[in-house]
Order: sequence, then C-alpha cells, then structure tokens
Amino acid sequence: MEEPGPQARQASSVSAGTSARLCARLRALIARQIGAAGGWLPFDRFMAMALYAPGLGYYGRSDRQFGLMPASGSDFVTAPELSPLFGRTLAKPLAQALQACGGDTVWEFGAGSGALAAQLLSSDELGPSLRRYAIVELSGALRERQRETLAAHADRVEWLDALPDAMHGVVIGNEVLDAMPVQLLRWDGSQWLERGVTAADAGTDAGGFCWQDRPTKHAPPFAPVAEGHFLPGYLTEIHPQAEAFIATLGERLQRGAAFFIDYGFPEAEYYHPQRDGGTLMCHRAHRNDPDPLADVGEKDITAHVNFTGIALAGQNAGLDVIGYTSQARFLLNCGLVDHLGHASLPARAMARRLVDEHEMGELFKVIGFARGCAFDAIGFKVGDRSHTL
Repeated sequence: MEEPGPQARQASSVSAGTSARLCARLRALIARQIGAAGGWLPFDRFMAMALYAPGLGYYGRSDRQFGLMPASGSDFVTAPELSPLFGRTLAKPLAQALQACGGDTVWEFGAGSGALAAQLLSSDELGPSLRRYAIVELSGALRERQRETLAAHADRVEWLDALPDAMHGVVIGNEVLDAMPVQLLRWDGSQWLERGVTAADAGTDAGGFCWQDRPTKHAPPFAPVAEGHFLPGYLTEIHPQAEAFIATLGERLQRGAAFFIDYGFPEAEYYHPQRDGGTLMCHRAHRNDPDPLADVGEKDITAHVNFTGIALAGQNAGLDVIGYTSQARFLLNCGLVDHLGHASLPARAMARRLVDEHEMGELFKVIGFARGCAFDAIGFKVGDRSHTL
C-alpha cells in the first residue's frame, strides 16, 4: 500500500488535533452538567449530549460517519450506503402508501448522509407523485452534507428542525430509533437500579466518567417473564424517548403511513433473561465496543429497538399497526429480486447483504403504521410477524 504523502499526513494530523479539542470540550460540557445535577446524570442525558451536543457531539460534528470502508473515514455503513437497491426497492411501498393515503409528501427522520433520500427522489416508482421531500434533521453538520448529496433535487427538498404540528403523507425512518437516548436499568436481585454517569475526577472538567447506580421507580415492561427469572447484575434498556417520539408522530400524522427500519426485537426477546448484558453498543471505524464512557464524541452509541414498545406507543396515539417483519422479507415482498436482475454481479453481492440472515436481513426489522387510510401494505403481504409483538 502506498504511503500517504506529506499533505495527507498533515491533513490527518490537523483533523486529529481538531477532534481531540472538540472531544475535550464535550467532556468538559458533560462534566459541568454532572456537577450542576448534583454529581450524577441518568444515562439518557449523557447519551443525548455525547451524540447531539451542537458542534461537539458525535452527530453534531462534520466528521464522516457513514460509508463502506474505514479508509473513507466512516464508522459504520447503513443500508442506503451499502446498496442503491435499498432505496429503489423502498420506493414501491412508499408509492403505494402515498396513493392509498393521498398527499404528495415524504417525511424522512434522521436522513444521515442523504443517500436514501437521493435514491427515493430518483426512483421511477415515486415519480411525479412525490412533490415534496421533507427532512427532519437535528444535526447542522449532517444537514449540510445532505444538501450536497441532494443538490440535484433542491426544488423538492426542504429541511425542518422539528415535527410540524400537522402532517399528511408518508414517513420513513431508517436507523433513527436506535440512536435515540435510552435509560439503563440493572437488577440487583431485589430491586431495579438506574445506571447513571458520574465524573471520575470530581470538581474537574477534563477527567473521565464512570458508572454509578441508584434506586429507581423505573422497570422494564414484562410480558412473558417475571423478575424472579433474572440473575443479579442483569442489565437492560428502556426507551421512553423513542416511544415518546412515536406518540408525538401519532398525534400529528393526520392522514398517512409511517415505516421504521431498525435492528431490534419484540419485547419477549428483548427482555429475555439470557440477554443479561443489554444491547447498548458503540461503533467506530467499523468496529464495535461496549464502552460509551470512553472516547466520548468520537463514536456512535446505539441500542436495539423494543418493537413491542414502539407498536404500543403508536397504537395508544391512534395509529394502526399495518405490519411488522424482517428487513429481508419486507424487501423481497417489495420486489428486490426484480432489481437484482438488472444489476451487475458486484452490485448483486452488495445487495445480498440487505437480505442475508447473517447480515442485515434478520436482525433488522420493519414496522409500519397508518392513520386515516386502509390498505394492504405490500411489504407485509408475506411473513408478517405482528402477532409476535
């Protein structure tokens, strides 16, 4: 492999120095918040700052987080970056929902690099029926990257800072629920404790962080299991912010449909006694690690989705669950095989990862909601697992 030249090495050094300064400022910000809160922060507040603090958090910076290989400076790959056939296939169920529910707007939450939006806006399936593509994006850095990616579609794309008061159209969210802050709970054998974060060097801004558990009234939801089945030390997550987001969406979606794609499980699997370490995970340079308190701001922090909680939040807000299945089954139902027939061999190989059981196909799930319109969603016509929620 050819050695990088002096200019490349200098650019890398500058980038590393800038990143180190931003991380130091982020640690100082979090340490001050811990101090202001009496020396302890619940993990969801820590996670929110680590990911979304403006200009400092992981998603608030201009670093490149999405891409196929670590050499690109990315930390992980999402389905639209993996294969353009992901968006081309998703266009079909979105077009069906637009036709069934009326409207001419697709709303995307957490649009990442803008790759999925570009694929949908370029698709023949949606075509002229898609007159407006609204992206709800909190990160200014990601918004600028999306503007570059979607420059050719500038006449149809707009950006919003928050959910509008009323929505009519189709909502899509790919890997957005897993990035919403979670609360951590630990079972000590007799009670639930909430895991929070303290400053390792009390009274300073530059030190690290450590865990501290406190008694709590919070507890995970239990359907098929009881507390007596858990061994002391069992650690898991609850998702009040993701469920509150779905509830708010349900209140504001006047007529339309919504599809969310993410990794996760139904409640019975999520809170299984053998899943005793929870699902919290960090991603950096296409490698995983379980320690969100280290290298804060330099890596993604995620947790798997409890799809039962998401479904109940939607139903309680007036949404109908129209289906729940694996990503593989959803894409196959929507015609991925037809797209593969026109793809090159390398493109087929990449697209297979979308449906391979050992890649994204089974771990990732799709849940669909609708309000004010009834239709048989094509993505769930075979293999619907709503009964498992």
